[in-house]
Amino acid sequence: MIILQNMLLDTTFYDRCIETLKKAYSLMAQSSPENIEFDLYRSACIKEFEIILEQSGKLLKKVLIPYFDSSRTADALTFKNVFRHAVLRSIISDEACERWLHYRDIRNHTAHDYGVNFAEETIKIIPQFIADAGQLSAIVKTSNIE
Repeated sequence: MIILQNMLLDTTFYDRCIETLKKAYSLMAQSSPENIEFDLYRSACIKEFEIILEQSGKLLKKVLIPYFDSSRTADALTFKNVFRHAVLRSIISDEACERWLHYRDIRNHTAHDYGVNFAEETIKIIPQFIADAGQLSAIVKTSNIE
């Protein structure tokens, strides 16, 4: 946890979502695609992916606030620009940024397609996404914000 302008930046919810995604992915992998449980766990994976993706941008934006003249300037950043600025400040690597931009593209391109294609494309990236979200959580927790 970090202190941000006398406010505690808490990653408890974010970390819980990561753990929920790990569990749902594990249970989905153990289920047969013919069973309703598979669909249930896959749906949980998709929903947690969406929640974590949005929370990732919000948390990283808070980490970036000290690099701008005001919090309003940081708040105006789009999701992708948040990650680009994090690279410029050496908070995340270029490679990690590219993956986060790809995750966002997957979400944006499939936002209106909740069928099999959306699920299959999203499920493929879940293991790396879990790793990246865990790394981002660690970054947020260790950021030195005054």
